[in-house]
Amino acid sequence: MNNKTILQVLGWLLLVTSVGLAQQKVDSVVKLDSVAKTKEDSLIQKKKAKADSVKKRMEVEIDSLKQVADSLSKASISSGNKEERKRLSAKSDSIKALADTLTKEADLTYLKASARPVVLDKDTLFYVYENLGPYSAEDRASSTEARLRELVARFNYNPDSLRVGKSQTTWNIVYGSKVLFSVLANEAKLQKLSQQQVAENYLKIIKPKIIVFRKKSAVRKWIAEIGWVILILVIVYFLYRAMNVFFKYALKKTYDAREKYFNGITIKNYEVLAPHRQLQLAFLVIKTVRLVTLLIVLYLALPLIFSIFPATKGIANTLLSYILDPLRRAVTSIINYIPHLFEIIVIVIGTRYLLKAMHYFADEVAAGKLVINGFYADWAAPTYNIVRVIVYGFMFVLVFPHLPGSDSPIFKGVSVFFGVLFSLGSSSAISNIVAGLVITYMRPFQKHDRVKIGEVVGDVIEKSLLVTRIKTVKNEEITIPNSSILNGHTINFTSSKQYLIHSTITIGYDVPWRQVHALLIDAADNTKYIVQDPPPFVLQTSLDDFYVSYEVNAYISDTSKIQEAHSAIHQHIQDKFNEAGVEILSPHYRAVRDGGQQTNPVEYLPKDYQSPPMKVKRVD
Repeated sequence: MNNKTILQVLGWLLLVTSVGLAQQKVDSVVKLDSVAKTKEDSLIQKKKAKADSVKKRMEVEIDSLKQVADSLSKASISSGNKEERKRLSAKSDSIKALADTLTKEADLTYLKASARPVVLDKDTLFYVYENLGPYSAEDRASSTEARLRELVARFNYNPDSLRVGKSQTTWNIVYGSKVLFSVLANEAKLQKLSQQQVAENYLKIIKPKIIVFRKKSAVRKWIAEIGWVILILVIVYFLYRAMNVFFKYALKKTYDAREKYFNGITIKNYEVLAPHRQLQLAFLVIKTVRLVTLLIVLYLALPLIFSIFPATKGIANTLLSYILDPLRRAVTSIINYIPHLFEIIVIVIGTRYLLKAMHYFADEVAAGKLVINGFYADWAAPTYNIVRVIVYGFMFVLVFPHLPGSDSPIFKGVSVFFGVLFSLGSSSAISNIVAGLVITYMRPFQKHDRVKIGEVVGDVIEKSLLVTRIKTVKNEEITIPNSSILNGHTINFTSSKQYLIHSTITIGYDVPWRQVHALLIDAADNTKYIVQDPPPFVLQTSLDDFYVSYEVNAYISDTSKIQEAHSAIHQHIQDKFNEAGVEILSPHYRAVRDGGQQTNPVEYLPKDYQSPPMKVKRVD
């Protein structure tokens, strides 16, 4: 913001000032001198105390008169003489009437003694004698003075709008539609005038006094208001200049220290923020703080200027409420939330240490230091993870009611929406998680086991709640959902210390079966991965039409070499049978023909092509 801009802002503030001055031509009423007011209040209290004393004495005398009247009334009733009864009754009525008159005079005397003056510019205009409903004479006088001061300070004051009007029980002095003062019946009786006459007399006193006082205080008020406004504008201007100097200095110091403090932000070899970007971000923060500070100063200057003029004090209060009310609510909310915050801290800390204790025991079980009958060591980690999720869920249930806004309808609606969305969109994921838990406690295989799941054979490299990953012998990594594993069958080659491999060959009936058994066992004995305890053995699985099926069986201890063992035993079978001159042949009978002409198109054959004849040679 340059000097031209700030001058424009100051000019705008001067315009607001001139509007306020135009609306407030006259001064608010000068307050009574505190010493004089104290003396006047003391005098009123003394008069009121004296009136109380006089009223009490009169009340005693009135009570005596009433007692005499009651005695005469009783005597007239008990008297047997008619004339005497009439005389006593008349005398009793006369005394009662005197007592009533004295009571009214005592009330009027008390009201007059305890009167409260209505003062404007140190001049007493008239007195307020009587209470009106819940409002005491003191309250009525104070409110009347406040309304008169408002008229003195009113910009568009019109003397003709000040008049006398009648309501149901009182005569009022009103300005427009606003009642300034109400004349009550007893107040008129004290002056031995009607309520209308008293109201008109008061109006004759008030009108010239307001006009005189408006003329007397206008110039002085203008000078004071202009002085205050100029002072505020000067302070705002110097604050602006000081902020400019301070923030320019801050920018310069930041730029000079760029090589020392701005080395960039790197997380795990990844440059999140380069040094020049970091410097630009620092400049942006400083400029933003400068702009926000300037706006706050200007915003606070407006209520100060508006508060100078009585007519715009409401605007000042409104502007201040825009800042103070949210701050007050925020501070109140923070203070009220402190007990909930302590409860959340206690719950979180307790949960944390509970999980630490559970993790310690899980590690002890996994390491074999703590043995629980029927509980396997490999169950420790997944069981801890399951219990940890349950404990966190229970912690969330305890913490949730203490979160700000947890009981609001919007928060509840969003929670229900995400709950429905999660339940509808995660049915397959939930089934895989449940299957993963079941598989964990079924223990069909462990990590690094050689397994066959469906048609996939390989080593288990990862087990999770959702999937199981297998690396095949061909170095392929296959991911299988846990629900598929649970719904199918699984073969674990590693669970047994020895695994039985087998292979089937067919030999014609012309070869003695004992020779075949010997050759097969010899081939198994020469295979690298086969163990001799227990020894290999041969089973004849079937006697078919053209051959006999022989199955050689042998044990291996390294299940990771199953395929290599199968390949090696097949090689040795071929070698041993070839060495013994036994042909591995199944005597199937087939029809032999020349298929060249049927399998090749005619255009590819020579024009003089003839099918070759079959030749059969007899060997004796």
